[in-house]
Amino acid sequence: MRKRAAVLCGAAALVAGTITAVPAQANATHAAPLAWKKCGTENYPTLQCASLKVPLDHDAPHGRQITLALSRVPHTAKKYQGPLLVNPGGPGASGLTLAGFVASALPESVAAQYDVIGFDPRGVGRSTPALDCRPGHFAPVRPDSVPRTPRLERANLQRVQSFARGCARKHADVLPYINTISAVRDMDRIRAALGARQINYFGYSYGTYLGAVYAKLFPQRVRRAALDSVVDPTGVWYEDNLAQDVAFDDRHRAFLAWVAKYDATYRLGTDPARVEAKWYAMRAALAKKPAGGKVGASELEDTFVPGGYYNGYWPYLAEAFAAYANKKDAEPLIEAYDNFGAVDASGDNGYSVYTAVQCRDAAWSRDWDRWRRDNWAVYVKAPFMTWNNAWYNAPCAFWPTNSLRSVDIANDKVPPILLFQATDDAATPYPGAVTVHRQLARSSLVVERGGGNHAITLGGNTCLDKHLAAYLADGTVPRGEGTVDAVCEAQPDPKPLSTKASTASRGAELHGLLGFRH
Repeated sequence: MRKRAAVLCGAAALVAGTITAVPAQANATHAAPLAWKKCGTENYPTLQCASLKVPLDHDAPHGRQITLALSRVPHTAKKYQGPLLVNPGGPGASGLTLAGFVASALPESVAAQYDVIGFDPRGVGRSTPALDCRPGHFAPVRPDSVPRTPRLERANLQRVQSFARGCARKHADVLPYINTISAVRDMDRIRAALGARQINYFGYSYGTYLGAVYAKLFPQRVRRAALDSVVDPTGVWYEDNLAQDVAFDDRHRAFLAWVAKYDATYRLGTDPARVEAKWYAMRAALAKKPAGGKVGASELEDTFVPGGYYNGYWPYLAEAFAAYANKKDAEPLIEAYDNFGAVDASGDNGYSVYTAVQCRDAAWSRDWDRWRRDNWAVYVKAPFMTWNNAWYNAPCAFWPTNSLRSVDIANDKVPPILLFQATDDAATPYPGAVTVHRQLARSSLVVERGGGNHAITLGGNTCLDKHLAAYLADGTVPRGEGTVDAVCEAQPDPKPLSTKASTASRGAELHGLLGFRH
């Protein structure tokens, strides 16, 4: 999975339903005004960009400064509700383009009332310095992720130890300051630079944890906050990853059952168990002979893990699976790896920040014997990505910095916060949202029943989006009895492709902007 104290300035919190413009002079922290410049893209032509210097160490505010990259879609309505900061998760995902997506996906009348603010958190993307511990860490072909032999375990251990050493060698001066608490304090510097007494916030995945920690450290600075696909803060991050392994295995089996349902298209059988056996037979064959010298067993897992985040990828993954299993045609599989599994330079940066944040945020066992025992125990019941995920996080067993204490996000001081969660989400399993709902005293929980996608608002489910729009428009939150305050039914699973159709849907666009692994 993928997640901390500050002296708080006084200011009365506005209730969620209050609509107000926040004058710059109301801000207690002085900051130079941001110099916004046009940086629009074809999809988001009204985007503007700026940069902001913040302290590397917030406890030494006059020491070394680093730079955050910011983006904005400015408000256009007379009724102005202040800045809406957005974050796509990760940790390690760039948030600059997300501002454009959110502003365009929300109802125009709602988006027009906000300055939608994206940002690259410290270490990420266009912020400087940007981390890149070991370029090419995920270059194919990697050792098989399942360490069935001492040789395979040693090879994988050497990879993760080399990555941790690379981070220490290249970024020792900044690693102690790449963590959630520092990113949260950066967010408050952004608030101050915007001249706002309070912020509104919308975060996906890891962004839900970032928002919850901000609300804990700066409760009086929160006006509204919507959190989609909610991280369990009680398991950051070691236990959360083990829970994630089980949930991803369930989601992978849901994909295989979907393939079986459409046997007329894929010719892999009507029994999900037999389809699953063929998938693992494909994995075994690729472990011996990687497709195109590029897609081995580990790369195959990388290719199919995104299907656990978003079922819109299922038809493409199923076609690649069927071509290889039925005809030994590897080209669609290689194409699928290039589209879904391969890691480029931005991915190297994102993974470097991911590990830096997670390894610093909370305690990790430095006892590899424990990792081995725990992951083999989970693998027995959930083989799909347990060891792949273990190696993804394993640098934390050898990380060059010590760890901070995780944050208790329990909070009764903030206005109503709106939570969204799919019941079958693999990346942030449902129990985590229930936990956060209990810990945020005035929160409301909207559930997508039967949904298995990760990041569910602004992806095409109009029921969910109506709740989000009402909340951002005037602070309306649903109030139900029991654990859940409102229920929306999931959208239908996709159909097989009738042509070589594009994945260009709102859901695919959204998932292209999000940071996988949280």
